[in-house]
Amino acid sequence: MIILVLNCGSSSLKYQVLDMKSDNEFTLKAKGLVERIGEKMGALNHQVPGQDKLVIEQPIADHTVGIRAVLEILTGKEHGVLGSLAEIEAVGHRVAHGGEFFSGSALINDKVESDIEKLCVLAPLHNPANLLGVRAVKELMPGIPQVAVFDTSFHQTMPDYAYTYAIPYEYYEKFGIRRYGFHGTSHKFVSRRAAEFLGIDLGNSRIITCHLGNGSSITAVKDGRCIDTSMGFTPQEGVPMGTRSGTIDATIVPFIAEKEGLTPKQIETILNKKSGLLGVSGVSSDCRDIEQAAASGNVRASLAQNILCYQIKKIIGAYAAALGGVDVIVFTGGIGENSALVRCDTCQGLEYLGVEFDDTVNQGIHGKDAVISKPSSRVKVVTIATNEELVIARDTMNIVKSQK
Repeated sequence: MIILVLNCGSSSLKYQVLDMKSDNEFTLKAKGLVERIGEKMGALNHQVPGQDKLVIEQPIADHTVGIRAVLEILTGKEHGVLGSLAEIEAVGHRVAHGGEFFSGSALINDKVESDIEKLCVLAPLHNPANLLGVRAVKELMPGIPQVAVFDTSFHQTMPDYAYTYAIPYEYYEKFGIRRYGFHGTSHKFVSRRAAEFLGIDLGNSRIITCHLGNGSSITAVKDGRCIDTSMGFTPQEGVPMGTRSGTIDATIVPFIAEKEGLTPKQIETILNKKSGLLGVSGVSSDCRDIEQAAASGNVRASLAQNILCYQIKKIIGAYAAALGGVDVIVFTGGIGENSALVRCDTCQGLEYLGVEFDDTVNQGIHGKDAVISKPSSRVKVVTIATNEELVIARDTMNIVKSQK
């Protein structure tokens, strides 16, 4: 089954075309990125495996125009990988927020679309963009099955005592204020892949997955199900990130607002876009820049680096307690897969859990599946390359097949 996977942001869209033979047998036919949608000049970056990347600059007024450009290049004579659009049997969409409506992926119909729209209030930057992708496909490929795969659904197995905030319960009842968690497709993929890679029984396992990138979250996975996760009502909570503060004392918000004369919206901008690694270091939001600056003697960059690793380590310790021990610690995402330094600094001091870290092996690992703990280590530490698009394609294939 040939599936088009779309991940629509406010001014960009990522895509992949996968030929899915089964859950584990598939071929990536093409992938790409459309960026600067709505600006004076946009760009379509198209990549066919084994060929040079193609970059086409052209105005891209909206998501419908962007998806039309993707479909044209996919079926074009020169760079196409499909004979016609009829070869695409389904479209899978990454949707940021499924709230309590969706505990799994869903075939998109009028009700599903309406529920996604209702959740725009909880994800105002993401769900509207995701809907633009759904509606553009409806216009350009009427009748084709579409499936929504939610960032939040993997976390819907959390018990109420893990997702409920200790604020007046009426705010949960009135506004749905609770922990939702994000990066669910990544945590789902890497926890399953880690069990498969190590040859352990997912249904009898305790795994802590660390998705570390510009946005970062950590999840406790017991017997294949999420029991807790570090991101909360929004992706703001948890460990420090590229530009997000992560968890802070809530009273800091009104304190700064009063001292600086700032509105709630301005405070939100500070915490989401001017904090984290950028805010502490004053150098960059990119972990690679932070590491380079710290190595050159920049004290604040070194502080930002230490804060990040310390906070990750704290949550690993907390989740080991929540799980009743840990069998596997997984590092994934742009930082998790590529920063040997973050992995090493995070794992130092976890010997009490049964971690015997192998930094010699660790130093040579970038963006691939590997064991970075010693053979004698009771807790296995691994890097797993995440593949959220594959999760979306798998769910799309299985849901569409079940409807036939």
